[in-house]
Amino acid sequence: MKRKFRKFVHWLLVFGILFAIAAAFQQPANSSSNGSATTSTSQSTSQVTSKLTAALQEAWSSWRTGRSYSSSSSSSTMKAPSQKLASSVLTTNVRNQLGGSLTWNEAGAYIVNNNKTKIKANISSAPYATNKLDSQGRAWRGDAWLNKTTRQYKSRESTGNGASEWKPAGFLQATGLTNGPSHAYDRGHLLGYALVGGLSSFDASESNYKNIATQTAWANEARSSTSTGQNYYEGLVRQALDQNKQVRYRVTDIYDGNNKVPAGAHIEAKSKDGSLQFNVFVPNVQRNITINYATGAVTKTSSN
Repeated sequence: MKRKFRKFVHWLLVFGILFAIAAAFQQPANSSSNGSATTSTSQSTSQVTSKLTAALQEAWSSWRTGRSYSSSSSSSTMKAPSQKLASSVLTTNVRNQLGGSLTWNEAGAYIVNNNKTKIKANISSAPYATNKLDSQGRAWRGDAWLNKTTRQYKSRESTGNGASEWKPAGFLQATGLTNGPSHAYDRGHLLGYALVGGLSSFDASESNYKNIATQTAWANEARSSTSTGQNYYEGLVRQALDQNKQVRYRVTDIYDGNNKVPAGAHIEAKSKDGSLQFNVFVPNVQRNITINYATGAVTKTSSN
């Protein structure tokens, strides 16, 4: 699969380069008689080229970092959950922990407090990343001050942070699923490898019990604007860091009572220059399964 994806990325890049070259030299047939048409066409071409270039850069970056970008994560199998399913984890306890108004974003997640966060980004210090456990020893919070030096562009395997046999609490895997992702769970990190893997002082492996909790494949991998799992929001931060911005980033897993599996991830980010800010809750659900959050047991269901 990886070889096929490499070929796909290769030809996608080739296509993008050829498109950009063609766009650069394209001249409207009526350029001498209609200056406004020329300007409009040029602007339109420039916008299309910019969007394509950004998409190519993000695809290339995702492949290089080893972040989830499998065929399933980029296809219709990552369809967002319904609002009914997403809201099923919003108990009074969970809502109180989120501590703000919740607005459905029509793409699987909730916007918290009108997308405004209270975390501070006016920081003058070296980059850092920390983890905290909650009172029950569960992976609870990842807090980081990031810049481009904290980014990791190498694959997990090349840095010794590859696959692990270790499993977080409640990781009762189910495979062979249909009508959605083919498996139920991923080792869901608080602070993503691509964001903090450049920090030698941080354990970005898949066996860091302070940074990993049981997370559905959808909540972890979904990355499109119409299906906003954690990877989508991480992508916004990756792009900001690649533009040499400094970003405060915090992820808090929200547990309902004594459950082993979190109800979802509260994700907040704010850049020092103010150009990036979000405050969201990604529910730990998936359309083709029902989860017993107390134990992690999974029941296959029809798509929700």
